[in-house]
Amino acid sequence: MGQLNLFVGGMSCRRCVREVTALVRDVAGVETVSANAGDCVVRLTGSMQAADVLAALAGTSYRARVDDTRLDDTRSGRMGGDSGETAVGKPSQ
Repeated sequence: MGQLNLFVGGMSCRRCVREVTALVRDVAGVETVSANAGDCVVRLTGSMQAADVLAALAGTSYRARVDDTRLDDTRSGRMGGDSGETAVGKPSQ
């Protein structure tokens, strides 16, 4: 399972986190989505393509880019406190 981290400019509150999560969770290959408004980061796992995830956010007010600098935080499972963070997984089939 691959990992993809995005920096999403403009994702600054819980409503934003819910909106961004809803946009990317149905992208082909996405298995889980974790988003944190405190650091504007979305972490995805699965077999998704970065271009497909970025395309899901195109045309919105969010400015998304791939953020490879946060891979160590993802592997350790570190997430922030109560900063508008959410995690979504797809049901097992």
